Amino acid sequence: MTILVTGATGNVGRQVVRELLARGHAVRALTRDPSRGGLPDGVEVATGDLAIPDSVAPALDGVTAMHLITFDGGNGAALSTGPQIARLAAKAGVRRVTMLWSGEPGPVEEAVAAEGLPWTTLQPQEFMANALLWTDSVRTEGVVREPFGATRSAMIHEADIGAVAARTLTEDGHVGKEYVMTGPEVLDVPQKLAILGRALGREIRFVELTERQARERMREAGASPEAIDHVIGWYADPPEEAYTVSSTVERILGRPARTFAQWARENADAFR
Repeated sequence: MTILVTGATGNVGRQVVRELLARGHAVRALTRDPSRGGLPDGVEVATGDLAIPDSVAPALDGVTAMHLITFDGGNGAALSTGPQIARLAAKAGVRRVTMLWSGEPGPVEEAVAAEGLPWTTLQPQEFMANALLWTDSVRTEGVVREPFGATRSAMIHEADIGAVAARTLTEDGHVGKEYVMTGPEVLDVPQKLAILGRALGREIRFVELTERQARERMREAGASPEAIDHVIGWYADPPEEAYTVSSTVERILGRPARTFAQWARENADAFR
């Protein structure tokens, strides 16, 4: 069977592709920009944009399962074309869908369920890959500047998300499930930096921003007021699921979830 992976060049999408290939499945990778490349050999690349449903229709031909992101890859907002995408998937004969949520249930999940497609929702909390936002300041100054240093989260390795997605797409027993997913430990910002520093062999200094400073930094970077409120609100008062370790990864994969120390070692070169 052919499995379509949307958002295939994103942090999670790439991992879904790799895991499916490793399990011997035919993979079609949907991306808005094939020039970003980096996809493994053996993947069929299809150009399409979930925000433009007609562009996705050809990529669904012959597809029996689909990994679907529920947000617009261009701006991160909730995808407004869920009903059209769900209808196209049902018409194409898709028999299983995993949905990567945007942080809260939304219109895509509703549309997929309304269309009668067998679904599984993946609800990972904070991605370890978010730490890549620190690469420039760590590389040039040996410092990280963030607000809410005491905020604790059970960050999840994006490869674990990809592995769970591959299992739920190709194995029985997951239809209708909503999987909250975390890593195996709860860490605050200084603890994360200590772990990253050990991987780099040097200390990383933490400078705590005020909320006002953090908002201004995001405004200067071009973030919308809605995006700023969402991000700042999450870190100021994260949901309980974000700092409560979940057993989902270990239960589905039969092994412990990867630690932040593993992620730091794997990605150390990005900070050097």
